[in-house]
Amino acid sequence: MAAAGKWKVYESAKEYLADGTFDLDDTANWKMALFLSTSNANTLGGTNDIYADLTNEVAGSFGYTTGGVALTGITWVRSGGTVTFDLDNAVWTASGGSITARFAVIYKDATVNSIVKPILCVCLLDTAPADVTATDGNTLTIQINASGVFTLSGAAVD
Repeated sequence: MAAAGKWKVYESAKEYLADGTFDLDDTANWKMALFLSTSNANTLGGTNDIYADLTNEVAGSFGYTTGGVALTGITWVRSGGTVTFDLDNAVWTASGGSITARFAVIYKDATVNSIVKPILCVCLLDTAPADVTATDGNTLTIQINASGVFTLSGAAVD
């Protein structure tokens, strides 16, 4: 099991949240994909706006499918002035070899406002930092923090 580090929201995703590209009530078509240590997935600004911008995804083999897994249990919960994005853990079972990754990325597996597969956030899968690996017959579970993936909140502005 890999405890997900802090999720970091991509710069473009902040705009997508503000302009309505990401509909906070829409829980369909969200996926999580895994990336290698050589990936640019951890670069938040400028060049990473969509899934196709990301490099060095884990190869589609040994129980991992390119594009990742569909996310379940997605909720956007508002409490007071804070909205929390949460979801169930993502799980892959290694088969015939090992699955090794350094980063996980959450993205919308759809075209929204003419944007193809916009990316939302990224996390480092181990705080060491080191790769995480599931060997043949074992599972790689990305454990989401009990407080959710991230929260949106803010104070009133004068």
